[in-house]
Amino acid sequence: MTPSIRYDIDADGIATLTIDVPGQSMNVIGAAFLSDFASLLDRISDDDSVKGIVIASGKQSGFMAGMDLKAMEALLAGGDDMGGLFERVFDLNRLLRRLETCGKPVACAIEGACLGGGFELALACHYRVAGDDPRTQLGLPECLLGLIPGGGGTQRMPRLTGVQTALTHMLQGKLFRLADGLVLKLLDAVVPAGTALAAARAWVAANPDAHRQPWDRKGFKVPGGAGAMNPAFVQNFIGAVPMMVKQTQHNIHGPAALLSAVYEGLQLPMDRAIRVESKYFAKVLADPQARSMVRTLFVNKQAAERGARRPATVAPAPTARLAMLGAGMMGVGIASVAAQAGMEVVLLDRDMAAAEKGKAHAQAELAARVAKGSLNEEKAAQILARIIPATDFAALAGSDFVIEAVFEDPGIKAEVTRKVEAVLGPDTIFGSNTSTLPIGTLAGAWSKPENFIGIHFFSPVERMPLVEVILGPKTGDRALAKALDFIAQIRKTPIVVNDSRGFYTSRCFATYVGEGTAMLAEGINPALIENMGRQLGMPVGPLAVSDEVSIELGLKVMQATRDALGPAYRPSAADHVLEKMVIQLDRRGRKNGRGYYDYPADGGSKRLWPGLTQHFHPAADQPSAEDVRERLLYRQLIECARCLEEGVLSAPEDGDIGAIFGWGFAAHTGGPFSHMDNLGIGTVVRKLDRLASLHGNRFTPTAQLREMAASGRRFYPVSALSA
Repeated sequence: MTPSIRYDIDADGIATLTIDVPGQSMNVIGAAFLSDFASLLDRISDDDSVKGIVIASGKQSGFMAGMDLKAMEALLAGGDDMGGLFERVFDLNRLLRRLETCGKPVACAIEGACLGGGFELALACHYRVAGDDPRTQLGLPECLLGLIPGGGGTQRMPRLTGVQTALTHMLQGKLFRLADGLVLKLLDAVVPAGTALAAARAWVAANPDAHRQPWDRKGFKVPGGAGAMNPAFVQNFIGAVPMMVKQTQHNIHGPAALLSAVYEGLQLPMDRAIRVESKYFAKVLADPQARSMVRTLFVNKQAAERGARRPATVAPAPTARLAMLGAGMMGVGIASVAAQAGMEVVLLDRDMAAAEKGKAHAQAELAARVAKGSLNEEKAAQILARIIPATDFAALAGSDFVIEAVFEDPGIKAEVTRKVEAVLGPDTIFGSNTSTLPIGTLAGAWSKPENFIGIHFFSPVERMPLVEVILGPKTGDRALAKALDFIAQIRKTPIVVNDSRGFYTSRCFATYVGEGTAMLAEGINPALIENMGRQLGMPVGPLAVSDEVSIELGLKVMQATRDALGPAYRPSAADHVLEKMVIQLDRRGRKNGRGYYDYPADGGSKRLWPGLTQHFHPAADQPSAEDVRERLLYRQLIECARCLEEGVLSAPEDGDIGAIFGWGFAAHTGGPFSHMDNLGIGTVVRKLDRLASLHGNRFTPTAQLREMAASGRRFYPVSALSA
């Protein structure tokens, strides 16, 4: 027995290795595990009494996940020595190759999640059997974090299921269920839950000579073919490369490395192929891009979801009965996810027709999930029964949390806030779902502002992962804890910010849209603006996203900000565009089928409205693509930096998470603060100074950025994967 692996051998000579990494809720691959596994392989190889091996998990959480964060940081400890890094990352490949060539049959008993390095361990076994649990997921999601599989996954998966299927799953980080695993030939059997270990032992006992992998047998051929002279193999890469470029815009490096590892490795024997994989894995691991993506998309995201910003002194405060004010699209979405989390929800609106319409929308969403097979009818009916339409504020009695999502008007919000307090009392926590209105102002309608908090959801609520929690000037710890506990219940990712007009996400997102709109006003080709937005790594161009959220909404926000700031308001070139599009041309965005784009009534593909160039005349001298790209990027970066300097953000981690999951900031960067670190703060300041001289003070660097550039400070430590 070792610290992380329990070793047992039965009367038939079958050794069971039960992985139970101490101090971890889920088995992960770390230095201790690798050392323990290697020593047990030595022991088994030298012991003639061992006839076969079964690998299982000792944890209820699942079989195994990927590499431990500390182990990954240790791999990078050698600095710029790429040869040393290669040897360190090759340890896992070397170990798994020893396992599959040990001369004894090896079976893997999977109960629960089996992901990343854990799935690569399973692929190195001669037989894979899983307990039947519909929640179990398998796969290699490394590309989603800027990495590639580093334990033989790029070589074993295509050798088992074929190149095209393997590439599709690995490039997309696509996970799959047990039934798909059987079809893909990545699993050999699925048995009743809890019996995988017994089934694995039975297979080993019945197959003492099944100790060679298919690729180690003479005459093996990759399913579908492989090799530079194989037409099908070449065709796969002819298709995969342009598709990868379209998806990544050459911004993210992991997918290209993965394609190279698969292409080269499948033309080599396994012993050489895994060295090719480790070469490319070391290359992407050494890239700051991967470290930034892992830190934000995995480490800091998980920390936020586990309560990194939650006050430790406040007892757990889960919500049992939610008062949901407003049955519009946002309110219904919140009500639906709350009901799915097991809460009773009172869905209140001005009349029963509106409240019932909201519940009907939730019913349609649930029905769509039933049709897809992700939810059964009985469960859907139970969820729907938890949503109670209402029009009388008295129906809110007994609710322990309130979320308001009524029209974005301070007067209307104040009216419903007072009516709720008359029923529930000021000790109930009140959350306002608003994207721009200052929480300190709204809290004035609640007699105990310490119990008032902003809770900003994103549309569509059912699919958007982020919730922005806003602390008003007087918001207390109890309110913050309640909001974060609610977000944990509905399984979303929170960030916590301080009060400000537009808060963090809306304020910074608006700069991307606003800069694109300003460039249109300047006569820059709209197609150039849109293409550079996508090439930057944003999901869509700034004009397209303005259509999606509604140009009319942008106009209303601009007008409300102008009214609130009075003489302090600074108009921009974008203001004229918004007024002309909405007031003069009645082009309000996708919702009325007419915006910066035309939306065919037959559902055909949208296209840029040809009239844009008639109303916003193209300039004779067009900027370069890189100039447009820089403006769209740096306008966002400087606003994020201002939010940190002004105290809207308390930490860059919240800024990076909020940017990627809130408004779709380029995920390959790890977020705006990680990106500024990787660009170099000095470089960022120089670029901003140049842009400010050309386009105005909105690009002027903050004092904090100038100080960081002068002192060499960064937002994050140089090589850390954690904040």
